[in-house]
Amino acid sequence: MAQKPGLVNWLLVIFLSVIWGASFMNVKIALTGFGPVTIAACRITLAAAALLMLARAMGQRLPGVAERRIWAHVLGMAVFSNIVPFTLLSWGQLHVASGFAGITMSVVPLFTMLLSAWLLPDARLTPARLVGVGLGIAGVILLIGPRAFAATGADMEGLARLACLGSTLSYAIGSITTRRCPPVPLVALSASALLVAAVAMVPLALLAEGWPDFAGAGLRACLSLAYLGLFPTALATVLLVRVIQSAGPNFLSMSNYQVPVWSVIFGTVLLGERLPASFLAALVLILAGLAVSNAPAFRRRP
Repeated sequence: MAQKPGLVNWLLVIFLSVIWGASFMNVKIALTGFGPVTIAACRITLAAAALLMLARAMGQRLPGVAERRIWAHVLGMAVFSNIVPFTLLSWGQLHVASGFAGITMSVVPLFTMLLSAWLLPDARLTPARLVGVGLGIAGVILLIGPRAFAATGADMEGLARLACLGSTLSYAIGSITTRRCPPVPLVALSASALLVAAVAMVPLALLAEGWPDFAGAGLRACLSLAYLGLFPTALATVLLVRVIQSAGPNFLSMSNYQVPVWSVIFGTVLLGERLPASFLAALVLILAGLAVSNAPAFRRRP
């Protein structure tokens, strides 16, 4: 059973939103030097190596070969939380208008809420949650604006939009799979999922795009790839598993409203982009959506 969210989980969700908010910018930069499948494979492999070393240092062992039920959930986490969404989003960002991926991410709470109500006994579908999701999505659309839906003229744009939307459903399935996994030490579980994902993705990337040319990719692309591997993949995997296990997938999915906000803030501060005029109004809608969706959680906190 999921516990009350509490202050620590709220801080973790905000922190996850920050590092995920910077990931879209870094994917765009990494795409200047690497193919989309290579980006997914490299970030997963780097994250797996980092967490395997951390698990060893902490004395946490990976699940045994005979623990088939655990490995079945680990496989689901690898596929739906890493392989599918990372590949679809990296490829989709080659063809869709800037901001479209951010808007599609706001749909994750809706998919998560519907799947949780069906598959998890402690997650009820309530009017408050539906209203909260609606407010959050409206805030994200207002923030990013109609330009995200404008056609770019790319040949594969329609398919790329479906890919971005498919990644949101994949993230929701991955969250449910993580919640249903039997108890496993936090870092060991995260490392196991990333290890399985890396074993699958590396051969696929080599077949699809060949050996990556790190020297020719440029320093900015390589640094962005390192960021994607260490922060929104390695660190984020540990934190999201922790939040899902303690507060549930519905609570974690609330971070998806905040990701576009941080993405706009990073663009304004680091890239000199103009702050949208709708920023404050969008922020109010997003915060209202968070408050309404989690009203029961606020009432239960001591």
